[in-house]
Amino acid sequence: MIKQILTIMTVMCSFSILAQDYFPKNDGVATKNTNYTAITNAKIYVSPTQVIEKGTLLIKDGKVVATGTSVTIPKNATQIDASGKSIYPSFIDMYSDFGVEKPKRESGGRSSQYDPSRSGFYWNDHVMPENNAIDQFKYDSKKAEDLIKAGFGVVNTHIQDGVVRGTGTLVALNSDDDNSLRIIDAKSAQYLSFSKSVTSNQSYPSSIMGSMALLRQLYNDADWYAKGNSKTKDLSIEALNNNKAMVQIFEAGSRANDLRADKVGDLFNIQYIILGGGDEYERIDEIKAMNAPMIIPINFPDAYDVENAFLASTLSVQDMRAWNQKPSNPKLLADKNVTFALTTHDLKSAKDFKANLMKAIEAGLSKEKALEALTTVPAQLLGKSDKIGSLANGAYANFLIASGDIFDEKTTLFENWVQGHKNVIENRNIVDISGTYAFTLASEAYEMTLSGESSKLKSEITSNDKKRGSKVSYADDWINIAFTTQDSTKQEFIRIVANVDANKNLNGKAIMPNGSEMNFFSKHTETKKDATTDAKKEDEDDEKKEATAFVSPITFPNNGYGFETLPKAETLLFKNATVWTNEKDGILENTDVLIKNGKIAKIGKNLSDGGATVIDATGKHLTSGVIDEHSHIAAASVNEGGQNSSAEVTIEDVIDDTDVNLYRNLAGGVTSIQILHGSANPIGGRSAIIKPKWGHAAQDLIFDNSPKFIKFALGENVKQSNWDGTRFPQTRMGVEQVYVDYFTRAKAYEALKKSGKPYRKDIEMETLVEILNGERFISCHSYVQSEINMFMEVAEQFNFTINTFTHILEGYKVADKMAEHGVGGSTFSDWWSYKYEVNDAIPYNAAIMHDAGVTVAINSDDAEMSRRLNQEAAKSVKYGGVSEEEAWKFVTLNPAKLLHIDDRVGSIKIGKDADVVLWTDHPLSIYAKAEKTIIEGVTYFDLKRDEMIRAQIKKEKSELINEMLQAKNKGLKTQPIKKKEKELLHCDSE
Repeated sequence: MIKQILTIMTVMCSFSILAQDYFPKNDGVATKNTNYTAITNAKIYVSPTQVIEKGTLLIKDGKVVATGTSVTIPKNATQIDASGKSIYPSFIDMYSDFGVEKPKRESGGRSSQYDPSRSGFYWNDHVMPENNAIDQFKYDSKKAEDLIKAGFGVVNTHIQDGVVRGTGTLVALNSDDDNSLRIIDAKSAQYLSFSKSVTSNQSYPSSIMGSMALLRQLYNDADWYAKGNSKTKDLSIEALNNNKAMVQIFEAGSRANDLRADKVGDLFNIQYIILGGGDEYERIDEIKAMNAPMIIPINFPDAYDVENAFLASTLSVQDMRAWNQKPSNPKLLADKNVTFALTTHDLKSAKDFKANLMKAIEAGLSKEKALEALTTVPAQLLGKSDKIGSLANGAYANFLIASGDIFDEKTTLFENWVQGHKNVIENRNIVDISGTYAFTLASEAYEMTLSGESSKLKSEITSNDKKRGSKVSYADDWINIAFTTQDSTKQEFIRIVANVDANKNLNGKAIMPNGSEMNFFSKHTETKKDATTDAKKEDEDDEKKEATAFVSPITFPNNGYGFETLPKAETLLFKNATVWTNEKDGILENTDVLIKNGKIAKIGKNLSDGGATVIDATGKHLTSGVIDEHSHIAAASVNEGGQNSSAEVTIEDVIDDTDVNLYRNLAGGVTSIQILHGSANPIGGRSAIIKPKWGHAAQDLIFDNSPKFIKFALGENVKQSNWDGTRFPQTRMGVEQVYVDYFTRAKAYEALKKSGKPYRKDIEMETLVEILNGERFISCHSYVQSEINMFMEVAEQFNFTINTFTHILEGYKVADKMAEHGVGGSTFSDWWSYKYEVNDAIPYNAAIMHDAGVTVAINSDDAEMSRRLNQEAAKSVKYGGVSEEEAWKFVTLNPAKLLHIDDRVGSIKIGKDADVVLWTDHPLSIYAKAEKTIIEGVTYFDLKRDEMIRAQIKKEKSELINEMLQAKNKGLKTQPIKKKEKELLHCDSE
């Protein structure tokens, strides 16, 4: 045996010597060993789908020479008998920072920086495709050891910093001090993300939508540069273009960001491999539709410690479901035939990998798919299937030797060979001594049962039917045992040290508590009966577990109020309602309304339709849905304030379809919403006009063929009065200059574009040109009359009309000028004095503007107010004497007009979208509740369903709490409950 081991070591060392013959040697003469190594009689997984029983694996020079049942073993080959063992390809981790030091944040905090800190590179510091992991790579033996013990042989590492991060390096975990051997590909892939670099304080981008816009502009610039149009040398763009043909790996980190990353890639015909977040199961069909390969982390959350009932009551069902559902993510991806690799990314340690992988397998991931995700899939995605991921001829000799099924909890991983270099994890030749032993010491008879893996052996010793406390350790054919004596009044121990012979018998010495020694012998007895009993018990436990385990249903969205099946359009007939038409017919009493095919089909009395669901609306009011001209709900980010103009960003990129405020708005009768960019800069981002179709994916919420809008802003926020900002502008007159400058540049850009000469596509300028041409409308954050006048003058100077001054609290001072200019006013009903520039606000504002001929709407700008806009409209009846019908139009037809969607929504008219609300009472009453909120014939909110769903949430939380209590009782890790409060976004939210 010693001779075999020495021979193998010599062979391994020869690989390093062979690869470095061209280096000078100052340590004597090197001898090269070219022997073969043959591992015989093993179950060999050449690949997940090719398995050889009792096969031979022949390797030489760190590579596979042959596999099979009839492999010819060359003379003088080192032979290793692996009878009863299984051999698998070593695992591959596609997403790692192994051997690359984490970038450190520069000292000095995060002070504002608007210009790049580098010369000769791209204008944005967070774009660094010129970085190469190989330049910073240093082999980390300690981390390598942990990865090797977890079964990994190859990692794809990179610098995890920035939006464009440069190239990664594919590394074999070969401990030989020679990078020329272990570096499989020095530039294996290009990496990207939505995250800024920690090494730069440059402010832009400050949001996900900013990162998306930055990438779009970067790709446009790269195309422009590649065509030889640029007069300036840019090392970043040159590197980006040089890396274009590489594998592109994008760190998304969540289901929502997966889709966002894919959206950017699709625009430029780039297929990213996307690092997900483990929550893809929530929108599995949308994930499948990306057709993107994925890298999936398996960092499953621990159960919450729910023993404190008060704290447990603060948990959301959404957070509780994540613990319950996330382990099934790989299984559901596999069911949809999504190509994915698994990664250790996000785990605290590689030691946690197998335990989490077992959770995924217990949740339904097949072992074959698990092996594919760790071997052939990452190899194929990296374009290295000929070298790694299998034990095909010519591949690197990267393989695992295990006691059995590598995905069985009881399996022992003995060795992990990397490029022919053996890494011993457990001694595979150690004798399995589990079983029963009987022995006598000092005239007292004992029985000992040993169980478990050799390295984690457990002992149970009894004498006179009494159990003794005992500990055992076993290594290198020697066993050490310590157990307590019969005398319970003293804590005394008998110690045994013994050698294990070929028959598993124990020969050695026993040391008694008084220090005397005696010979020790115990014969091994198999415990087949016990093993059978244990197996039966395990089967019973598994059956019990399957019968009792509660798995939360996946809903759309995946929180308590979601739909298990998305609702569909119906034919609905409302009978005997009070109908607020918002048309010339006014309010109609005891009137029927038929909804069919998502449209308002008929209005009248005594209507009938054989296929309709009849709804008795007697004593109730039917109106068109409420429309909010100014909201910030359902946005993952609201401001891109890194520059004084962010016309290139769009809220459509960051719609959050899981925001419960969508559901709450439906409960308040809201059926259309403009989600606006914030007011961090004079020229903000583009808007998203949506319908809150609860349960649908983000892109499906966007209003079909919606008009184009953008947010502009005036006042304190944009000149940074309320925070320490150094960006231009710092004054109100500076705000005016920003507008003049940007529109002047936009005109010049359009002139160049029309000239036929080459031009660099600038997304920001493209957007501003749309404004000049009346193709995009401005909704402008406004307060002070002087600035309102200023911006109207700027617009007239550049020959366009401002669409809306939103939350315009001094509109009453300039209502006549607004009417003359043709701009609408969307305002708060009665907000004032919450900051200096609203000191002159009055609750009569809406009525005064309305009387002056301005199209007036009442908006929310607040998630709480948005679900009570019917009551906000009612305040204009009190303040200013506006009629009830006109006041109701302030939150229905008028905002529809301001958003240029009044041809489809805003009134009950034949042919319009069936966006209607059935109220229990007069819609302007504080007692009115939305009984049903319907969008395009689909009931998205129903008061009765809401009552039922609240009871279901209570029941589900109770079941999940019981599951978590059981998990804690089993000794599983738990996490403390931390109260979470969802931030409600406003204009000035960062």
